[in-house]
Amino acid sequence: MALEGPRLAAHSGKASSLVIFLHGYGADGNDLIGLGNEWQSALPDTEFVSPHAPETCAQNPSGRQWWDLQLRSDEERWAGLGRTGPVLDAFISAEIARSGLPASKVALVGFSQGTMMALHVALRRAEPVAGIIGYSGVLAGADRLKGEIRSRPPVFLSHGTMDQVIPVDALVSTVEALAENAVPRSWHVAHGMAHGIDRTGLSLGAQFLQKVLK
Repeated sequence: MALEGPRLAAHSGKASSLVIFLHGYGADGNDLIGLGNEWQSALPDTEFVSPHAPETCAQNPSGRQWWDLQLRSDEERWAGLGRTGPVLDAFISAEIARSGLPASKVALVGFSQGTMMALHVALRRAEPVAGIIGYSGVLAGADRLKGEIRSRPPVFLSHGTMDQVIPVDALVSTVEALAENAVPRSWHVAHGMAHGIDRTGLSLGAQFLQKVLK
């Protein structure tokens, strides 16, 4: 199952790095590709791609899902990641081969369910990517990571204090799990924000990408 979605060419005309966006539940690749426009001035040599998740969303047939959300439990998340994680892993490898760029010039940016995908897959790849940004998400199966982690790219997390979809406590638990596994991490708490991305989080994300992709 090959993923596909909208792309944004490097503003300079020649890409020396690549950012892969991973959207949330019920959206599709078009939901995040606009962030590439936001970041092009800071990252003129970066190409952006935002693949659609592989499944039609059960609750929103016009959107996509990485896996269905019925119980919103750890077990459901783990089963979903086990099913679609390999699909994303194959997409990352295919993008590296297509672009001719090393993994060290590829970063993942996830939102919500897409953050879970990014953290799950990238930390288990033998060849580390440049970095991971996770907006409004969580590290699923944190207790299993110690026995499965294969690389430790730096991670930047951003979360709103008023998030009722994935409470901000998820940021704390994710940071703690990353620390236990010696993964470099930084984070931003968006006070008063619900399930989304604020302007400060966007700006800090661009700065993070400038640093890890340089």
